[in-house]
Amino acid sequence: QGCDPFAQTQRSKLQHRRARINQQINKEMRMRAGAENLFRATSNHKVKETVALELSYVNSNLQLLKEELEELNSSVDVYQNESESISVPMIPLGLKETKELDLLAPLKDFISEHYGEEAILFEKEIKEFMELRQAMRTPSRNEAGLELLMEYYNQLYFLDSRFFPPTKSLGVFFHWYDSLTGVPSHQRALAFEKGSVLFNIGALHTQIGARQDRATLPGLNQAIDAFQKAAGAFNYLKENFSNAPSLDMSAASLTMLVRLMVAQVQECVFEKMTFLRAQHDFLTQLQLAQEAARVEDVYSLVHQTMTQVHVKDYVPFSWTTMVHVKSEHFKALSHYFAAIALCDCPVPADAELLDHEKAFIQFHITMPEGPSLRVLLQDPEERRKLGKAHLKKAIMKHEEAMRLHGLCKILRKMDILQEVLSFAHKRSLSKYSEIDHEEDFFETGDAPDIHPKTHQKPEIKSPNFSQVKVTDLFHRLGPLSVFSAKNKWYPLRRVHLMRGENGFGFTLRGDSPVLIAGVIPGGCAAEAGLKEGDYIISVNGRDCRWAKHAEVVQLLKSTGEEGVEIGVITL
Repeated sequence: QGCDPFAQTQRSKLQHRRARINQQINKEMRMRAGAENLFRATSNHKVKETVALELSYVNSNLQLLKEELEELNSSVDVYQNESESISVPMIPLGLKETKELDLLAPLKDFISEHYGEEAILFEKEIKEFMELRQAMRTPSRNEAGLELLMEYYNQLYFLDSRFFPPTKSLGVFFHWYDSLTGVPSHQRALAFEKGSVLFNIGALHTQIGARQDRATLPGLNQAIDAFQKAAGAFNYLKENFSNAPSLDMSAASLTMLVRLMVAQVQECVFEKMTFLRAQHDFLTQLQLAQEAARVEDVYSLVHQTMTQVHVKDYVPFSWTTMVHVKSEHFKALSHYFAAIALCDCPVPADAELLDHEKAFIQFHITMPEGPSLRVLLQDPEERRKLGKAHLKKAIMKHEEAMRLHGLCKILRKMDILQEVLSFAHKRSLSKYSEIDHEEDFFETGDAPDIHPKTHQKPEIKSPNFSQVKVTDLFHRLGPLSVFSAKNKWYPLRRVHLMRGENGFGFTLRGDSPVLIAGVIPGGCAAEAGLKEGDYIISVNGRDCRWAKHAEVVQLLKSTGEEGVEIGVITL
């Protein structure tokens, strides 16, 4: 079952608006194509002027629709959880929309032409498949929704084997809209349908990840799992489906999406660290600083990927800005935690000194100027100096994050992000004024950056299709090893055999369907024209396509004087 398509949840309203915009974009693009053709074809000056005017209208309409869709893709807040706690919002993806598909006529034609079966007897199976496709257009945002998409994806494997021969097209077009631009694409290849469903599996994982309550440990673990699985789905799509006609499934877009998901996992890992490591000792604060630096690192990579040529005009501006804001924000946090480690934690006792020194040696990317590490760690004044330099850098980065946030109209409306940024900024400012002494005459130096390091590397978890078991809807057509779209066979022959001295004069092997392994020359089977390699598909009118070896032997043995009628096919 899919969700009720008419249920008015926040998310389904978004998906309805997305579908409406997709249809309008489709209509405008068709008008544009028609007008461009007319413009090229006509030599009449007056017509050219009218068409040029019409084209400018269509193009401005398309621009407005594109902006409306971008705003929709930026409605990150709808997908977040409703708990009271403040968490930085995550970026989810909307599902790709598709058009309805009527497979009744094409599949019935194929069944009667290729399989030589009474097509009307398979209407129930075809309708069941179409109902499954209809349901997977509106999956619920939970495990059941994922299973529904997986079930449909697995059924496509059977559909492919049964009805899509390598040489001939079924004449069916699969239409899907681009997740971010709403531009429609269509292809005859079933691979496009499979790839689009796989994209939606990834997108649904992002929505499940974004809705978790990350103020709790179970919520954090579920978010990590969901974003890792989203990364896995997009990565699998990138590696196994090339040449997709829509931009959201191009290698450049999928690389960007995988990196974005990995960054969101890394951010959750940082949140998990702050949750688990509540102690305020020196080594814990250093760890938190390095975790934050790692988050900054991965978000910087995502930002670079989003600003590349093929991706830049395509990704919503609010996403690019949010990723940039996060990279600055986490850089600020890494410097803040470094300052806390230096200024709030006591000078190490002799027993701890070696451990602290070891951790601190690998902490900065370049060594801080000034005294040796051992002196620095044991001298409160030197620690305060370096801590102050880290705080100065943290405050600069907080201010940069807030400046970038202010540049994006959509992010300005996002109160949660605003709150998180200003809270972190105020926290660093108050720490700075706490450790700043009026009699400080030294120039606050430039603190070196912090070496990124994580205790939990994100995994890219590929989809596990075998977890959702499905039975082939069209199994009545017979075992796939023989009865598939790629195999061809001569029409069914019915042969009447009488038992001779040597039985029927043939030997059998194999199961489902049973194969004639050898024909004895001069025997009754040879006379009836049976050949080695023929498949037995019926005995006395009883269907034997799926029958085991022993069953067929038993049926043949139990025939009396009147002989037996067997149905065979030859590949």
